[in-house]
Amino acid sequence: MENSQPILSIKGLRTSFRISGEFYAAVDDVNLEVNSNEVFAVVGESGCGKSAMALSVMRLHNLLYTKIEGEINFRGKDILQLSPKELNEVRGGEIGMIFQDPLSALNPLLRVGAQIEEGLEYHTDLNKAQRKERAMELLQHVGMVDPALTYTSFPHELSGGMRQRAMIAIAISSKPSLLIADEPTTALDVTIQVQILNLMRELIKEMQSSVILITHDLGVVAEMADRVAVMYAGQIVETASVYEIFENPKHPYTKALFSAIPHPDPTVKMERIVLEGSIPSPANPPTGCKFHTRCRECMERCTTEVPTPKEIKEGHIVACHLYD
Repeated sequence: MENSQPILSIKGLRTSFRISGEFYAAVDDVNLEVNSNEVFAVVGESGCGKSAMALSVMRLHNLLYTKIEGEINFRGKDILQLSPKELNEVRGGEIGMIFQDPLSALNPLLRVGAQIEEGLEYHTDLNKAQRKERAMELLQHVGMVDPALTYTSFPHELSGGMRQRAMIAIAISSKPSLLIADEPTTALDVTIQVQILNLMRELIKEMQSSVILITHDLGVVAEMADRVAVMYAGQIVETASVYEIFENPKHPYTKALFSAIPHPDPTVKMERIVLEGSIPSPANPPTGCKFHTRCRECMERCTTEVPTPKEIKEGHIVACHLYD
């Protein structure tokens, strides 16, 4: 993966939501790069801004209530500057998305086959018969036991795992070069989670796509990711390879997050770092480092100065005053 050009480069991304006439930042000055053929995981607590960032990349927020600033460069094009027509060619074509809840993401009034064909009609030159054939191939490809039955089924007639497979079929239908997976296994039981992760791993390898994996499940990160960004209160506090971040976490928040992972050897004594309080509200963020209100290593400057991200080792970037 070294020396590869980033397929996606996000610079100074700030996504703000309007509440009672005022805009509050849920994503605050995020910078990251996703390389070709890599799985880039974004982890953090619920409410830290992971999904808001993913939806910003796809520009799926309601613009009446949302303000998106910064740059989202995908293959040399700034997504935030694209016209609606150009955006629709990228969205669902070059960039696919697997949503967190397939039941709400799928159209309840359309059969599964029609929903797969909808994307194929827009993004390919296939005729009606070819679109049906391709839809059946995709359903078989994602492991549906009876593709013909699934093709004619409505979403509510499918199990949770089958709906997620149908969602994946739609997302990969146009062979995207970037796939965004937003908590793809959250609503599923453990055995189905394993099946879906194995399926995703096979498809990623086959399509040679890049993936942004949004999750709070560190087990999924260890299983799937090449690199990891840790997010807190709308900001990325640490980025490193998956091995480096599991073996050598640096930011106090990352240390606390990873201390919650149980060790497979019960005789090994692990320090559990318990965080007091909760993620600060975007409507009233603390000054300085946003984590200082919960950090046991807080210094005086942390309360007033925003830390600048620093590369403390090749590819390992931390935003913390401890490493100045």
